[in-house]
Amino acid sequence: MLTKEKVQDFLKEIEVDDLVSNFQIMGNDVYIDMTAHSPAMHEKKKLEAAMKQAFASEFGEDINLKLKIVSPEPSEIQQSQIKGKQIAGIQNIIAIASGKGGVGKSTVAANMAVTLAKMGFKVGLLDADIYGPSVPTMFNTEGEKPISVEVNGKSMMKPVENYGVKMLSIGYFSGANQAVVWRGPMASKALNQMIRDAAWGELDFLLIDLPPGTGDIHLSIIQEVPVTGAVIVSTPQHVALADVRKGIAMFQMESINIPVLGLIENMAYFTPAELPDNKYYIFGQQGAQYLAEDLGIPVLGEIPLIQSIREAGDVGRPAALQEGSKIAEIYTETARNMVESLVERNKNLPPTEAVKITTMAGCSPKAKK
Repeated sequence: MLTKEKVQDFLKEIEVDDLVSNFQIMGNDVYIDMTAHSPAMHEKKKLEAAMKQAFASEFGEDINLKLKIVSPEPSEIQQSQIKGKQIAGIQNIIAIASGKGGVGKSTVAANMAVTLAKMGFKVGLLDADIYGPSVPTMFNTEGEKPISVEVNGKSMMKPVENYGVKMLSIGYFSGANQAVVWRGPMASKALNQMIRDAAWGELDFLLIDLPPGTGDIHLSIIQEVPVTGAVIVSTPQHVALADVRKGIAMFQMESINIPVLGLIENMAYFTPAELPDNKYYIFGQQGAQYLAEDLGIPVLGEIPLIQSIREAGDVGRPAALQEGSKIAEIYTETARNMVESLVERNKNLPPTEAVKITTMAGCSPKAKK
């Protein structure tokens, strides 16, 4: 007959008694409440499988083990630790992402970078879109090459700089008409070199302009560096928002757990130059707001569809540099909202750990503020 004493002794024998907060026996049913070593979902699953196998071997297949496994609370020491592979001198790493292409994410990233620089921050911009780099064009730096500098006896790349923003892009290393035809691991290696072998210096923000989707490049970024938070860019129509939802879900996976700072609605409405007070909602109205409310994240800004934004990007001078213009005001307000969300994130959450992803990770989306 199964007794509490037998179960107690067995829990000590397999060295998990310190994880168990409570257990009860009712006939052949054993109810155990315990705390996992790690909050990662795959760790909980491994613990559950090991417990069931151990109990079946010790007490037989007739025993029904009913486990309730909870995540550990982070200690004060854990909360204050800087985890993962930090990049010396960089305070905050912000991923600019979208679920799909064509939403103007790179344009938003470029304008956010120059806006933050105008506000007095030290800013870097990494163009992580290996296959479609656009930063050289948007910053009028096509044809430039990063020079080699020596830092602490090591040869490093010095980022290209314009408008107060330090930049690196695969576009500086490949010709303007040369296609980059690489498999995922090669692209990830090139990206890692631009992150790790660059003399970024002291930065308040490193913005990473991610490619669309949720592929190799995204996993390489979140594995390699402790991303402070993600900003998601979308347009208002349903087909874009459906993909954006998936992009947000990637950052909110339990094994990734990167806070989403907010959503930027790009091309929110069209305003013609001759009628600056008119708003035409070509792609629908308030789609991003509804999605943000549903997911519990803030809307950082609504960027209009204005001809001058496209023209400014084409000539290599981001529209946010147009002093006194409406678009500069909108980008300033959006950047301010992002910084406020970041401050709130840093106040309430511990530093993000560079994510270690395995094929065994059982991940599920979870809501997060």
